[in-house]
Amino acid sequence: MGETASQTENMFGDKLYQQRARQALPILVRQASTRKPIFYEALANEMGMPNPRNLNWVLGSVGATLDEMSRKKKWGQIPHIQSLVINQNRRLPGSGFEGFLADRVREYQSLSLAERRAFLEGYWHNIYAFPYWTEVLKACNLKPATMDASQIIERAKAGRGGGGGEGEEHRKLKEHVRLNPQVVDLPKGTPVGASEAPLLSGDRIDVLFKSRQRHLAVEVKSNISNDVDMTRGLFQCVKYRSVMEAERGFTGGQYEVDAVLVVGKDFPPALQALRNSLGVEVIEITKYE
Repeated sequence: MGETASQTENMFGDKLYQQRARQALPILVRQASTRKPIFYEALANEMGMPNPRNLNWVLGSVGATLDEMSRKKKWGQIPHIQSLVINQNRRLPGSGFEGFLADRVREYQSLSLAERRAFLEGYWHNIYAFPYWTEVLKACNLKPATMDASQIIERAKAGRGGGGGEGEEHRKLKEHVRLNPQVVDLPKGTPVGASEAPLLSGDRIDVLFKSRQRHLAVEVKSNISNDVDMTRGLFQCVKYRSVMEAERGFTGGQYEVDAVLVVGKDFPPALQALRNSLGVEVIEITKYE
């Protein structure tokens, strides 16, 4: 990956990875505006790329472009926004990011996994706070990323068009998730979840998994849920996460908090950008009893 970073050219060319870099940068600027990193697979899906590994060259081209612009423009050192793209397991960017750390690369490589994550939190703060991302896009002749889910969002806000609800399909999928923590990527030996777990906000979580290290809320949408219902599910996850974080802060808990959306069918392509901008992980389960 470090070699990839040194071999890539800026995005102003006709090679496929350069074209994709021009597609990726507006999406990353959108993620910076919402203060959310994005998984490799999620970015690849939104860009229509079948293999997330091919993002290595794409992100390297983004990094090369930002380095060149840092030398030519009056904005100072532009932080490497491609570091917002992270691996789903380690929650870290690929090693190609290290090639752009320059004099700090040895410091970064010597850190433990937890220390690298803490380092990145600080680095991401610089990305979120950088005031010239709109100007960067303009300098690259790129337009901001747009989301094509506005009509769906308006229907969800108006309470129209929802589908799914608490029927038999929802109950079956919810029970499948509750009894099988591994389907939401929890480690072997995790206790089964609690159904309809209450929150201090008065909401009830479809399934809640609790351990000393992590509390994971799961919102479930079955195979009969439509796009409006899926949209509500995404925003429910945002709400659950915020309420659980507030409760953790009040009680002084030391565990991680997160919320994921489980869907009983392929996730709608029209909602990929919304999903990514909200930072909600979606797990598709198409076969269950």
